[in-house]
Amino acid sequence: MTQSRMNFPAKKIEQFLSDALMALNVPAADSHTVAGLMVEADLLGYDTHGTFRLRQYVNRLRDGGNNPVAHVRTVHEQQATAIVDGDNGLGHLAMRHASDLAIEKARANGIGWVGVRNSNHAGPASLYVNMVAENDMIGIVGAVGSANHVAPFGGLDLLLGTNPLAIAIPAGEKPVFVLDMATTNAAAGKIKVLAQRGEQMPEGWMVDREGNPLTDPTRQSDGLLLPIGGAKGYGLAMAIGLIAGTLNGAAFGKDVVNFTKQTATATNTGQFVAAISIEAFGPVDAFKSTVDGIFGSFCESTPFPDGNPVRIPGQDRGNVRREREKNGIPLHPNLVKALTEIASELNIQELVAH
Repeated sequence: MTQSRMNFPAKKIEQFLSDALMALNVPAADSHTVAGLMVEADLLGYDTHGTFRLRQYVNRLRDGGNNPVAHVRTVHEQQATAIVDGDNGLGHLAMRHASDLAIEKARANGIGWVGVRNSNHAGPASLYVNMVAENDMIGIVGAVGSANHVAPFGGLDLLLGTNPLAIAIPAGEKPVFVLDMATTNAAAGKIKVLAQRGEQMPEGWMVDREGNPLTDPTRQSDGLLLPIGGAKGYGLAMAIGLIAGTLNGAAFGKDVVNFTKQTATATNTGQFVAAISIEAFGPVDAFKSTVDGIFGSFCESTPFPDGNPVRIPGQDRGNVRREREKNGIPLHPNLVKALTEIASELNIQELVAH
């Protein structure tokens, strides 16, 4: 039976998350930044990458796998490119810094590409491409997954993560195009959520080591996540890993650390943020107007009989955000229970709805 979820005001969740991080010696300013981005993920409907992730962050900060007092810095820089070192802090801090720097470089040079190393899990990649798109730029973000759940096509050894890719393209009157996808049929976070809720996962997400469908999310470590499109998804995941990991001096392949299980070990997670200035190619308003027209033609195209209308990736996120800002962010009872346990461990005030 599906348990009903409870709604909590975004500000209360943000305060709770910030209190939890500060209790683990993360400076107040950094705690507020990370908590705000976690809540932003929840507001946009990325329930697998917001508040749900607090337990993993707490465990790593508690056990020494993450540096609570990280000094994010740019360690290598050219006119349009840079490398940011996250100092093994919370990944949101490194990615926020990298996004700001990429935007700054794109504004000056037409394009900015910033690689990140010594980072950690940073929530959904859409957070950062959205920042770029808000500046009339096209944003591209890629990352090495925070654990290896995927084998090379035709193999059994876990050498790849879900290695997400996100792209945001601004429009005029229409919502921003936002593609945020894992290179697997399902993101690992979705499986973790199902396990916490006591629900099964569909066939096609995972197989066991004999190639049989795996539907019990609590057995995730017994199987393999399947790449999108078979060999094509495998190739895409490998390309993202080489660009987000190897190019930046970050971990990839057998060197990737499982950030959930190896909570006392630095991950050296790699990511990248690219910003492309629309203005560098022509008038921004004309581009946005054309994009609006393209989106309109797609949405007006004839759907399958008895099917839903055609959608543009990301078009409903704004509606989700407005609804959750008004009525609160829904949290599953099992997640609320986990947050209550964290509050007790850290001796902070519990999260309450009112």
